Amino acid sequence: RGEQGARELAPRLQALRFALVLSSPLRRAVRTCELAGFAAAARTDQDLCEWNYGAYEGRTTAQIRAERPDWDLFRDGCPDGECAVEVGMRADRVIARVRAAAGNALLFSSGHILRVLAARWLDLPPQSGRLLQLGTASVSVLGYEHGPHEPVVQLWNETRR
Repeated sequence: RGEQGARELAPRLQALRFALVLSSPLRRAVRTCELAGFAAAARTDQDLCEWNYGAYEGRTTAQIRAERPDWDLFRDGCPDGECAVEVGMRADRVIARVRAAAGNALLFSSGHILRVLAARWLDLPPQSGRLLQLGTASVSVLGYEHGPHEPVVQLWNETRR
C-alpha cells in the first residue's frame, strides 16, 4: 500500500516546483522519494531520520505497554534512544534549512519525526506532535498565513489519490 501510494503522489507533486528536496536516508523514505519522482533532486538529511527508538526499536506500542502501561513516546521517549526534545532539535535544524530555501521545500521522512517537525513549525513543544496523526504516503503542507511570523498548517495527512 505504501509503494502504491508513493507512486500516486508523483503526478500531483511533479506539477509543483521545489527549491529544496530533502529525504531521510532511511530506506523507506528514500524509496518513497524515488517512487514520487524526486530521487535526482533530493539530498539526504540525517536530521530527517525517524525517532531513535533505542531499546524499543522493532517493538510495537502494545508490546511496550505490556511492560509499561502508561508509556507515551512523546512524553517518555525511549531508553537508549531519543526523547522528544532531542527529536525537536533535529526538526528545528530541518526547519531552518527549509526557511532558508528560496522557494518551496519537499520532505520525505517518517511519521514521528514529521509530527514533531509540524509541531515545531508552529512553535509548539515537540511533545505536541502526539496530537497530529500521520498516515503512510500522505501529503501535508506547512506554510504561512501572512508571512514567516505566522506559520500555519495548510493541509494535514491528506491521502486522496
